[in-house]
Amino acid sequence: MSVGSQPVLVADIGGTNARFALADTSLDAPLLKDSIREYAVAEFPSLGDAARHHLEQIGASAGRGVFAVAGRVDGDEARITNHPWVISRSRTAAMLGFDELHLINDFAAQAMAISLLQPEDVIQVGGAAWVPGKPGQPRNYAVIGPGTGLGVGGLILRHGRCYPLETEGGHVSFPPGTPEEIRILEILSEQFGRVSNERLICGPGLVNIHRAVCEMAGIDPGQLQPVDVTARALHGDPQAMRTVDVFCAVFGAIAGDLVLTQGAWDGVFLTGGLTPKMLDSLQHSGFRQ
Repeated sequence: MSVGSQPVLVADIGGTNARFALADTSLDAPLLKDSIREYAVAEFPSLGDAARHHLEQIGASAGRGVFAVAGRVDGDEARITNHPWVISRSRTAAMLGFDELHLINDFAAQAMAISLLQPEDVIQVGGAAWVPGKPGQPRNYAVIGPGTGLGVGGLILRHGRCYPLETEGGHVSFPPGTPEEIRILEILSEQFGRVSNERLICGPGLVNIHRAVCEMAGIDPGQLQPVDVTARALHGDPQAMRTVDVFCAVFGAIAGDLVLTQGAWDGVFLTGGLTPKMLDSLQHSGFRQ
């Protein structure tokens, strides 16, 4: 690290977990991987408390920060969509003694990261292998990822500049495409009223789909967590297997609609905490249909 400089504290703040790390901007690979830690957001009253705890845990200090948050950033304030934290940029900066602190939408951050990717960094889900655009070549990308919720964003590359699209697209209304999906919508509407895509395509969404599939089969779904549903599917449980199939098909339909809406003809990047855990299912499902 350059003399007299301090690292930047970077963070990915979701509805369930907060991930922190230090970055040295003087390096070609700035992320200091031995500084990466993950904490449950429920353990802390505020983002500032979580960040301060992290710095204490790794025995480090920082003078600046960039925090990506799972929610809309409006001026000085951000609200975590699936958690009660309301984040004030100015108060958090003062609490940590930072000279500079930036809050950005988490999927805007993920969209910006596309510009840094190489083919070896991605796993293809069907179709032709992805090839990055040449310098200065215009490109349109979409990014979507299920975790605690469903994040959606995009990236426009024009004249060597990156323009991220900050959206809350996970909250658009769910459009069923089959009679089975229409019935699932009806069942979920009884509980939630309006049903968004996020009610199906995220960790809790797996449980929602499973409950609806079980209700259609006249079976008690039990009190399951998302990991229970996927584990049962791996062991051949019919309702759990159908749940995973529906999840993948709906996820694919939403991704396809996103391409049409954003004009993301150059690729859709699947991210989020749930995607790596379901990659094999996505590869062998109706995701691309």
